[in-house]
Amino acid sequence: MGRKRVIDQQAVLDAAERVVGRDGAANLTIDAVAKEAGVNKASVLYDHKSKQALVEAVVDRAFERDNAHHAGIESRLDDPKDRAIRGRILAAAEPPPEEFRAVALNLSAALALDEGLRAKMKDNQARTISRIEETSPAPRGALLAYLALEGLKFLEHLDFHHFTREERDRVLREINWLVSVDTQEADLPDRPS
Repeated sequence: MGRKRVIDQQAVLDAAERVVGRDGAANLTIDAVAKEAGVNKASVLYDHKSKQALVEAVVDRAFERDNAHHAGIESRLDDPKDRAIRGRILAAAEPPPEEFRAVALNLSAALALDEGLRAKMKDNQARTISRIEETSPAPRGALLAYLALEGLKFLEHLDFHHFTREERDRVLREINWLVSVDTQEADLPDRPS
């Protein structure tokens, strides 16, 4: 009797990510992922019982990778204050790789259309915002910096706008400046009559 072939689940998720980037999450099929991974359909279905479960696994892994990436950068910072937001700013120093943009765009569409996936995103964002505010001596400035950083990433990851390297670096320096700003509330602009 031959040895049982062990399927590398990371390779299956890599294949699923490539399919999402190429075809979109809505068009992902178990067959397409199996073909991309070079395995049979039953091998994919063994660990991911449905297309939805496979998309969820891709999203979960994206969150895990993102959080681990930021934690690694944070751990190398000398100063513990503002560690959560400054780590995220440093992580954003490099624009997203071209090949990731299509995946980010298509996963964002899946998140927007699926309540369960949105709940995962909400939870991840709530934990991130909480950590940023808890680790900062100026939590409002740190929150504003995070909102600005997420806006920058949103524009780039979803392929809506790309800054030149010089302008992007300038924006990141200004976002970094926001971290320690002692914010003051101001009135909203008057509404036109």
